[in-house]
Amino acid sequence: MNIQSFFNSLLRVFLKKKRNFAVKLDVELNEWRMKQAEESILGILLIAVATLLLARFVFNKQVEAYLCNSLKNEMVEKLKDAGKYVPDTTSYHFAYQKDSVQSQKIREYFKLDTVVSSTMPTWDKAISLARFVAENIPHANQKINAKRRNAIDLWKYTRSIEPAFNCRLHSILLHELLLSEGIVNRFVTCHPADSEDSDCHVVNLVWLPELQKWAMLDSDMNAWAEDEKGTPLSLAEMRERYIDGREIVYRPLLNSDNDFVYYRAYWSKNLYWFDTWETTGYGREDNNPAYRNNNRHIVLVPSGFKGFELPDHSVLTTDASRFWAAPPKLVTAIY
Repeated sequence: MNIQSFFNSLLRVFLKKKRNFAVKLDVELNEWRMKQAEESILGILLIAVATLLLARFVFNKQVEAYLCNSLKNEMVEKLKDAGKYVPDTTSYHFAYQKDSVQSQKIREYFKLDTVVSSTMPTWDKAISLARFVAENIPHANQKINAKRRNAIDLWKYTRSIEPAFNCRLHSILLHELLLSEGIVNRFVTCHPADSEDSDCHVVNLVWLPELQKWAMLDSDMNAWAEDEKGTPLSLAEMRERYIDGREIVYRPLLNSDNDFVYYRAYWSKNLYWFDTWETTGYGREDNNPAYRNNNRHIVLVPSGFKGFELPDHSVLTTDASRFWAAPPKLVTAIY
């Protein structure tokens, strides 16, 4: 082999090893890049998981408070922008049924003498009855509709069909318990401004003769509202305080740990307009023939607002002073 052939052979070996080295280096570089990419993705995932865990377990209350306060502020602006209430001449007359036979039947069935005493002030009685309902029937959107809507049959429903039900059925049950103790009250549906928001809330409005005022009572979400001095607030007063920025103190019926962050925001959206039966009493939504000729809903709206999905036989009014006026006495019979 001459020198030229030798160098050519040596060069081929060198170039082959160089190519092999380059291939190996490229493979190793690709593996390193993939490893780096995997570590980067893993790092991002770990950061995301850590953020979620922090939000869920460490900053959960702060996140909830921020979102709820944002919603509350937005809804309060809608209340501020709503038309004013103005007097009108719309004809209606609220009436409340008195039935001594049904009252006695309810008191005996529920053993209400173990829940309230005749010497208690009206508000203490009302709180005790609401607490009795809340302790025995939690909130839920029932899957099976109750066929009968009166206090005794609703109670039987929770014992044999579903253990819980929604705010409307809560309010109907509490309505009749309150009536059986001679406490004037009506259940009021509280609506949002947004026609695409199908969620509303139903609560009891209780008349307190000692204070000559109405008070909101919510056995479904276990609460009532007070001012800074401890005086119970009505729905009208709650609405005014949201608009004016004055304090509302929410009190729990059951859970003393409730901070009411969500509840406070929830009410800010459901105080835009209201509807209630003109005539109410036992079996109001239980096909009671006593109401055949008394089936109107009275609807309080801000001026310039017409409501939506109104109940049949609705009568609209913008006169808040009459809608929230002191009630007449319980009437003996309704025909």
